[in-house]
Amino acid sequence: MPTQDPKELLNNKHKMDQQKAEFANFVRSVSDDAPPEPSQQFAAQDRGEPDQQNQLKDQENRQI
Repeated sequence: MPTQDPKELLNNKHKMDQQKAEFANFVRSVSDDAPPEPSQQFAAQDRGEPDQQNQLKDQENRQI
């Protein structure tokens, strides 16, 4: 297994983060405030409220 220099890994991460930021800026400039796709829209009532399955799983985990 090759050993990787932590500084090299960090440099690679910074390069990738920069590329992601550049791409995000490009997409924002191209989209011209276009409305998000329906799959990207979330209803306000869906945020922050745990669904029934999560509540049941929480109760189950507390019993264990």
